[in-house]
Amino acid sequence: MAQTEPSPAARPLALVTGATGYIGGRLAPELLAAGYAVRTLARSPEKLRDHPWAGRTEACRGDVTDAASVRAALDGVDTAYYLVHAIGTGRDFEETDRRAARIFAEQARAAGVRRLVYLGGLTPDGVPQQELSPHLRSRAEVADILLASGVPTAVLRAAVIIGSGSASFEMLRYLAERLPVMVTPSWVRTRIQPIAIRDVLRYLVGCAGLPDDVSRAFDIGGPDVLTYRDMMQRYARVAGLPERLILPVPMLTPGLSSRWVGLVTPVPGALARPLAESLRHEVVCQEHDIARYVPDQPGRPIPFDDALDLALRRIREAEVATRWSSAAVPGAPSDPLPTDPDWAGGSLYTDRRARRVDAAPEALWRVVEGIGGEHGWYSSGLAWAARGWLDRIVGGVGLRRGRRDAGRLRVGDALDFWRVEEIVPGRLLRLRAEMRLPGLAWLELAVGHDTHGRTVYCQRALFHPHGLAGHAYWRAVSPFHAAVFGGMARNIARTAEMAPEPPAP
Repeated sequence: MAQTEPSPAARPLALVTGATGYIGGRLAPELLAAGYAVRTLARSPEKLRDHPWAGRTEACRGDVTDAASVRAALDGVDTAYYLVHAIGTGRDFEETDRRAARIFAEQARAAGVRRLVYLGGLTPDGVPQQELSPHLRSRAEVADILLASGVPTAVLRAAVIIGSGSASFEMLRYLAERLPVMVTPSWVRTRIQPIAIRDVLRYLVGCAGLPDDVSRAFDIGGPDVLTYRDMMQRYARVAGLPERLILPVPMLTPGLSSRWVGLVTPVPGALARPLAESLRHEVVCQEHDIARYVPDQPGRPIPFDDALDLALRRIREAEVATRWSSAAVPGAPSDPLPTDPDWAGGSLYTDRRARRVDAAPEALWRVVEGIGGEHGWYSSGLAWAARGWLDRIVGGVGLRRGRRDAGRLRVGDALDFWRVEEIVPGRLLRLRAEMRLPGLAWLELAVGHDTHGRTVYCQRALFHPHGLAGHAYWRAVSPFHAAVFGGMARNIARTAEMAPEPPAP
């Protein structure tokens, strides 16, 4: 007799916090495949809507700093994954992390959760906690809080995670690809034990099945211990690049290092700094006890070169499931579009453009959905580049986040310095700005018809100013809108008209 899949009620329930982020967005489908029912907790669960696994999970709206929403999300949960942090939110991020971890620990104990699982950072052996970088120190403190919760807890401590779309991989990739000759910080000589994302996910899923009497931290890493210099050279070899000339110098402080990384790679300074600071100390596994409970398989853990090859293959095949930019940028606006029912009112500037397009709606939509990244923004490339550089200078994300997928978008995707807020296939793409602005901004691109049934492209830019600076900003840039937004509308229409017809099925 054929076996039937157990109903969700009969399967153990796993809660994934941080499901809109890089790790959480990949863990949820792995748990489903392993037979768990999955619930997600996110401040904006609508960002998960377009993930292929979203319809098989239960989404809860909430925040780990809000005890009531955490308690509701933990109801009936067997294993809870804590995959959130406040890095990059400001100088008080350690206090935010501390408060959130305490709330989560208290509510997990009150809800009768069987196990907590936390992915933290690998800390150097013999270095006092107060001497660690703020990033690693906060990760270690969160681990201590969860281990002291009274709920059996597994803390996985990892160093550099190698996988398509991870911040560490993107940093390594762009440094190696863009700089054949590098003057680098001294931390390129630090020994590191990187780990493939596939092994991280395997250990995370395996921790749900740990015996109840196991409550401790585990070091996890791949089979290779390398310096960052070695990692860059081996990336160049795997990617088919010439050997890189790397010249370490001692005068590049973590602050200068993060600015250097921010200029060369898509990783913004706010994220590059904790990554760079974490490389000051040697981070090598002191044990491999996790293998007692989650046994190694042939070829596992994955060697470093194989992990690089897998990541590059995913990028070439446009199969990057999540990226470091999947998570919202700390401090980025999340207010609703001004036409939403709960819009608070106030001044609103609008730039509208519409053009009739001599092409099928499907052809126009392909251009709209393919915007940004390598395709650019269909108007003055110099103007867009200058705006991106200006944003990087003031600490923003700039244009270089690119796209997760060259041809397809989903709600929550980062798109250069925009975020996909809404997408209605074939009809509407709405983007919310995550650049540094004295106000809130959106850009809508829509495909429609006129009264004669002809294809029409509609474009709308909206700006809600914050204070006098916001009004001054709009007045300063509005003279350039005809060239930027007008040119964008013309060139999108022209590109759709010139596009070849897709082959018949």
